[in-house]
Amino acid sequence: MTKLPVSPNKNLLILHFTVFIWGFTGILGALISVSAVQMVWYRVLIASISLFIYFKLSKTSLIITKKQFLQFFFTGSIVALHWILFFQSIKVSTVSVTLVCLSSFTLFTAILEPLIKKQRMQVADIVIGLIIILGIYLIFKFESKYTEGIIFGLSAALASSLFGTINSTLVQKSNPLVISFYEIAGAFFWISLYRVFDQSLFAERFNLSASDWLYLSLLGTVCTALAYVAGVSVMRTISAFNVALITNLEPVYGILLAFLFFGTKETMSIGFYLGAIIILGAVFLYPVYRKYRNQH
Repeated sequence: MTKLPVSPNKNLLILHFTVFIWGFTGILGALISVSAVQMVWYRVLIASISLFIYFKLSKTSLIITKKQFLQFFFTGSIVALHWILFFQSIKVSTVSVTLVCLSSFTLFTAILEPLIKKQRMQVADIVIGLIIILGIYLIFKFESKYTEGIIFGLSAALASSLFGTINSTLVQKSNPLVISFYEIAGAFFWISLYRVFDQSLFAERFNLSASDWLYLSLLGTVCTALAYVAGVSVMRTISAFNVALITNLEPVYGILLAFLFFGTKETMSIGFYLGAIIILGAVFLYPVYRKYRNQH
């Protein structure tokens, strides 16, 4: 039987839905009562189990080389650090502040990618980076009460950029879903190791409310395992340009959801919104510039 082609428009809708789900993770981070470390521990545990079940049902091979295992496993420590910093930023500030700071991922990637891949840094990359720095400065200036959250958010963006740049090399030789499974499993191992040395984290295990369990289940299954499988499955059929543009909508979706869920708590100063517009504007211009550069 001939397999019918999947509609490109359907794939775009799936990608939009996936990015929307990613934006929803910030809402869950604010709703779940446990600490950032504990939250991520549950997230990666549930996601690892969910992905393992998916691989078994889909009969996907998990066999990799020892070198690949070590690469994925150690990259998982950076993934864990990124998520912990991300949720800690939400805990000490707001969802909006965290998501805008996370958008500086583009700035760090423009710096890290040429260094890691030993490429020449482009002048336009530096210009985009300076524009983002201006936006970050305005947010720091007008939202100084959230300085701690801003620092955690920027650190999360740096960690995200680091493992994203590493993964852009790893995916050239391995199945992205297999990479994701081992990285998430690695994240679980490293956080569990940390929990051994911080006994206070064990006290939270038995103090979860029914709503915490519900939100953690959503975070681990829908927002992590399912979203990643759906995202990867359609990204292979969509241009890198469209993927970049749609993925950049994550903070927009997240901020709109934050207003819907938390109302006035997410209201910021005019300076914050000006900085946010500058950062998001630069982030959306970046893939446009990259496409133009590749064509000329």
